[in-house]
Amino acid sequence: MFNAAKVEPKIKELPEKPGVYIMKDARGEIIYVGKAVILKRRVTQYFRSSPKPAKVQAMVDNVDDFEYIVTLTEADALVLESTLIKKHMPRYNILLKDDKGQAAYIRIDLRERFPNMEVTRHPKRDGAKYFGPFGAALTAKGMVSVIKSVYGVRTCPRAMRAKRECLDWHIGLCLAPCTGAVTAEKYADAVGGAVDFLSGRDDTAQKILAEKMAEAAEAEDFERAIKYRGLLAGIKAMNERTLADLSVEDSDYFGYATDGIRSAVSVMPVRGNKLFPAGNYPSADAGEDGEALASFIMQYYEDKPIPVAVFTNIPVSAEALEACLAERRGGPVHVRTPARGMRRDLVRTAEENARECMEKAADAQLRERERTFGACDMLCERLGLKSARRIECYDISHISGTDKVASGVCFINGAKAAGEYRKYRIKTVEGNDDFHCMAEVLTRRLARAKAGDVKFAELPDLIVIDGGKGQLHAAHAVMKEAGFDIPMVGLAKREEEVFTTHSPDPVIFSRDSAALKLLQRVRDEAHRFAITYHRKSRMKHINTELASIPGIGEKKCKLLLKAYGSVEKIRSLPLEALETTAGMTKPSALAVYEHFHGKADAAPHTETQGGG
Repeated sequence: MFNAAKVEPKIKELPEKPGVYIMKDARGEIIYVGKAVILKRRVTQYFRSSPKPAKVQAMVDNVDDFEYIVTLTEADALVLESTLIKKHMPRYNILLKDDKGQAAYIRIDLRERFPNMEVTRHPKRDGAKYFGPFGAALTAKGMVSVIKSVYGVRTCPRAMRAKRECLDWHIGLCLAPCTGAVTAEKYADAVGGAVDFLSGRDDTAQKILAEKMAEAAEAEDFERAIKYRGLLAGIKAMNERTLADLSVEDSDYFGYATDGIRSAVSVMPVRGNKLFPAGNYPSADAGEDGEALASFIMQYYEDKPIPVAVFTNIPVSAEALEACLAERRGGPVHVRTPARGMRRDLVRTAEENARECMEKAADAQLRERERTFGACDMLCERLGLKSARRIECYDISHISGTDKVASGVCFINGAKAAGEYRKYRIKTVEGNDDFHCMAEVLTRRLARAKAGDVKFAELPDLIVIDGGKGQLHAAHAVMKEAGFDIPMVGLAKREEEVFTTHSPDPVIFSRDSAALKLLQRVRDEAHRFAITYHRKSRMKHINTELASIPGIGEKKCKLLLKAYGSVEKIRSLPLEALETTAGMTKPSALAVYEHFHGKADAAPHTETQGGG
């Protein structure tokens, strides 16, 4: 909740200078980062009693404290804001999370004598030429296949002194400059053709592919003909997005949409007179629309090539944004909000894409909320809990009492909190005794909390035990002995019944209950985490034992375990079987055999072999 006592005195100290403000919640977590031309004026607006958009009010209600950093200019504030958002990922900022995954680019470094092509999702400002982004119509890998088929530009990072041509050269997909099979001039022409094609200035590729498809079909090489047909279809799909006005320069079109609670941004790149697939980014930002979009644009161009022109559907801080982008690009960048013509139509299309993305995200958020927060509320109602915000579950894993370990997983507000997971190696229990193993784990976890250990300080609102009444009451007794009174339930696997400590009868949830499914997710995650830890622990133990044998290194350990699965199986093998194992020599096989059986057992066999 908003902490007026802490916030209001700090508002009076705010300077009338540009800078960045950082909002924090009661846990000290950063929930929003914003930039301001005048810090005092901007921050004060949040805490006035005047009506605010729902998305802003939601953030303000959670502010417990704030910090600020003064900058020299608004442009400096914009850069700092982008850096802090990327670092802290605040929940009320627009974050760079594309709903379709990150786009891919093709990189060609034209400064090299024999440049190669590579596909990357992380373009850099390294002086190379980047083409894209590519989406579903024709993927970056598909475009590379076209260029290899038509122009023969290399994709491998091979040195330029290879002794013989690779497979791509033999099947006509590379000019093999690494072997000297082509002159520098001819290869440069091929690269130039590829660049023109990627830039939308040349349609030679389609003609050549059509000819190759016809030749392959005539030669009854139908597999290759089908491949060429697929490449042609991809080019056609992309070319259908060619703009009618060929004077439109390389530029990006940003559309911002909001319903007062949620928001989204859509980006539509135009490269080589072609409109590429949009990237859509849903959010629940709490800034003014223009500020939110400017902040997003700074994040967007953190690792992407910047075009000469950027167009937005709503006004932004154009002067500051132009200064920042121009510095990154190394040349002028124009930021405009078009009022007419094709550019206005494009930003409106981007806005419609953003609106559709926002609506889809709203539906997904509603489903996720029912699955998480809603499930927690339902648990509280059915089990009579004050809260189910933090749920912890513990599970034991071992094989016949050996290599005993335990896991502790944590869910916060119905979602995994992986940073709160804990691993335990059982120290005091001998043999196969899950009851005492669980007692040890709970005792250790609660003792750390009682001792004031920061990592264990926050107690759960609910502890879930994997098991029925017996396991639950044993665990509950341990907790009471430790001096705690935390709600605890047991989830029996067979009937998925939920047992409590205050009733002999289970609480029956319907099979499709969100509350039951949450308990199942918590239980299953604890089981998965315990098994994973046990396997790693056991393999480390196994590898350590085998690796301790003279002459048996990591490679032979892997060979033996891959062939036989376990140390127990390897221990039972006769010497003849070890000697015939792939990758094993007679001396190494003998070393393994003697490690498990002693030299006396191996001696008769060795003598027999020598006598043969």
